[in-house]
Amino acid sequence: MTIASEEATNAMVYSYSENFSGFAATLTARDAATLSRLSGVLSVFPSRMRHLHTTRSWEFLGVTTQNNGSSSGGDVVIGVFDTGVWPESESFNDHSFGPVPSRWKGDCAASIRCNRKLIGARFYSKGYEKEYGPLAGKKTPRDTHGHGTHTASIAAGSPVEGANFFGLAKGVARGGAPGARLAIYKVCWGMECSDADVLAAFDDALSDGVDVLSISLGQEPMDYFKDAVAIGGFHAMQKGVLTVVSAGNEGPSLHAAKNIAPWLFTVAASTIDRKFTTQILLGNGSSYKGTSINGFATRDSWHSLVFAGSVGDGPKFCGKGTLHSAKIKDKIVVCYGDDYRPDESVLLAGGGGLIYVLAEEVDTKEAFSFSVPATVVNKGDGKQVLAYTNSTRNPIARFLPTIVRTGEEIKATVALFSSRGPNLITPDILKPDIVAPGVDILAAWSPRGPVAGVKEDKRVANFNIISGTSMACPHVSGAVSLVKSFHPEWSPAALKSALMTTATVLDQKHKFNRHGALAYGSGQINPVAATDPGLIYDISARDYANFLCNINYNATQIHVMLAMTKFRCSKSQAPVNSLNYPSIALGDLELGHLNVSITRRVTNVGSPNATYHAAVKHPGGRVRVTVTPRTLRFSSTGQRKSFRVELFATRIPRDKFLEGSWEWRDGKHIVRSPILVWRKH
Repeated sequence: MTIASEEATNAMVYSYSENFSGFAATLTARDAATLSRLSGVLSVFPSRMRHLHTTRSWEFLGVTTQNNGSSSGGDVVIGVFDTGVWPESESFNDHSFGPVPSRWKGDCAASIRCNRKLIGARFYSKGYEKEYGPLAGKKTPRDTHGHGTHTASIAAGSPVEGANFFGLAKGVARGGAPGARLAIYKVCWGMECSDADVLAAFDDALSDGVDVLSISLGQEPMDYFKDAVAIGGFHAMQKGVLTVVSAGNEGPSLHAAKNIAPWLFTVAASTIDRKFTTQILLGNGSSYKGTSINGFATRDSWHSLVFAGSVGDGPKFCGKGTLHSAKIKDKIVVCYGDDYRPDESVLLAGGGGLIYVLAEEVDTKEAFSFSVPATVVNKGDGKQVLAYTNSTRNPIARFLPTIVRTGEEIKATVALFSSRGPNLITPDILKPDIVAPGVDILAAWSPRGPVAGVKEDKRVANFNIISGTSMACPHVSGAVSLVKSFHPEWSPAALKSALMTTATVLDQKHKFNRHGALAYGSGQINPVAATDPGLIYDISARDYANFLCNINYNATQIHVMLAMTKFRCSKSQAPVNSLNYPSIALGDLELGHLNVSITRRVTNVGSPNATYHAAVKHPGGRVRVTVTPRTLRFSSTGQRKSFRVELFATRIPRDKFLEGSWEWRDGKHIVRSPILVWRKH
């Protein structure tokens, strides 16, 4: 071996060869630049770190044990990219499962005992270790964090009766497709996930034979050909595999959505009809209702009450390491909120509890568990608690047990933290695509994972309640698997269309839903309706290739991504919105007027003889929508029909996102697609 070849071998991290051609290696900037200029090289980009986007929900969505699919998910295989799995969890039992499908080619690491439910488990660490150095201890797909076990069980967990979090939310925990199989690809260590490892997992998963991919992690949007999930997802799409991804947790700001390539299924997070409240009772008899998931036994336990500003080195925010142990031991501390969760400071200093006062008047809807007994109160109530604390010689308080309330009067809203659109890369593709439950979700947990995210909290739980678009993503992965069990021949775009066009629109009158389709896409998933959508909007790999031509990628670049041998970009560039997407976005318009005609094509997947009539909701702001023709008549299943959506406006205001829709109705189905129009700000 020559010195040069030995150096090359040492530099190599991964070679991707099973489903796409490429490699991950340690290169100098000069080497990377030289490589990028070579013929046949699509892109050279740094391996970045992605971050995790961290039971009643299925009943809330209308999915019951009676209607959740062909054998509750059939033999669909869901691949989960996350922090691994705790295989001993009862959520992964294989009772009543038949043999593993013969088409499955995956592997199970020696340290994991797979079964007929959990049929694969791999891990990837080379990219992470190149960035951070060698990992301590034995490397396995086993989950010591909890996040991966949680997401996998949401998608396809087996039913577990009596599941609860320290007695709270007790019931049957199950996934959306409990009959589906699971294959686990551990690409994250702690909260970090390397692009190099993610691409290696894609390469293996597509060879193993997964049917759906569930990926609850992301990073800032970037050029599609420099985005590992977009690249992997494109190759998955060509293999007939839909990649479901989380939109991110940086809401309610606009332009924050992650994972926004059109061939990915991008999921925002919503609440369900369940709310956790924990009251604090003061020594003067006053009580204040807060939100938290309090997994501690606190009944009749009175504690002295102190204000953080008088028992620490810092101000009222309880910064890490600022509280004096001697002054807060066994006491409840009143802390004001900022970006740091103060329960860790209280726990490490020996405090007995936390009253967390929101610095602003924000009703977040979601409840959190903390590493000490705690509740979160609004700014006004916090002012009253502080007044009592400062005006009483020996103030005391105690927490009342957490109350779990459910019911139809608790309306679903988009989660405050859920990332909103528009799409930063291609504004004319509406993102996120859809919304699903992601707030206070009970699911399986690793007993080695800290339940409240603080390692000094030594409590052990087999189930946990957490929130994030990370939890919303596997709800959609499970729903996709459910639909695929009814329609195994459908393409990734068809599965996506079925869920988008049957989604339930959320009430925009609620303040958390005010961003409309920018927050929830087509709406809240309705998995049962999606099994019979009537019509679908299908998109082929060639259609996506033409889309890439239209956003100025050249044929040479696109050919590297495509499985087909011949492809050429058209000489005339078409608008981005010509992609047969189940929604229309016309964004960042330079002018205040509009006159466009957009063609869409639907495929009949319902009754052979069907007649659909168009219905339109105009976006407002003087934007008018016309659908031509207004009637579509089908004589066979699989028949396709095209139509035009024409939008006209003489004046579009600068400061508004104008939302409308068009629908196709046949008396049984309502096939709805949102329209969003806005002028460049």
